[in-house]
Amino acid sequence: QVQLVESGGGLVQAGGSLRLSCAASGRTFNQYRMAWFRQGPGKERDFVAGIALSGVRTYYTDSVKGRFIISRDNAKNTMYLQMNSLKPEDTADYYCAADRSYSNSVLTTKEGYDYWGQGTQVTVSS
Repeated sequence: QVQLVESGGGLVQAGGSLRLSCAASGRTFNQYRMAWFRQGPGKERDFVAGIALSGVRTYYTDSVKGRFIISRDNAKNTMYLQMNSLKPEDTADYYCAADRSYSNSVLTTKEGYDYWGQGTQVTVSS
């Protein structure tokens, strides 16, 4: 099992930046595909960005391409989401998720992830 703890959320003006972190417990972090999801008020939890085991392969939802960067540091058991040029529509609770896998691909469906963090709130003011 792995436990995930997000941090880095907060209030930022439109056009600003935030960096989210997701710290994972355990010694097998490099065996987990990872992703960020977000859930706005009254909305479903949606995929934002995902990263494969090695960190080389990444995938983004269209609305954040060119603005967000997902990365991972397997030596530190941590995943990151650098969010730039933030917009009010990025306002949501952001969750990290983990899926233990031997596949070095990116998983984009929330149903495929077994482990979730508690979430961190991001609010972008206009």
